Amino acid sequence: MTQLETYLHIVRADNTQTLTKGELKTLLEKELPNFLSKRNKDANDEVFRNLDENGDSQVDFKEFVIFVAALTCCCHKYFEQKAAK
Repeated sequence: MTQLETYLHIVRADNTQTLTKGELKTLLEKELPNFLSKRNKDANDEVFRNLDENGDSQVDFKEFVIFVAALTCCCHKYFEQKAAK
């Protein structure tokens, strides 16, 4: 759970527990290097917009956990399909 652990350890001077678009991009590039498209900035922006459920231009803990859960479900489905072949 490296991503979740990383998120939980984010501490800022203003004591917010959110990720900006840039911070989320950096986290995803580090932890999931093949997740973001290097060629399609619009698709990357769409990922952030979909995660930013409340439209505050930040990803809070709830939004981040929803992302981790959705990603886990996608991976689980993928590996189930691979195992069935």
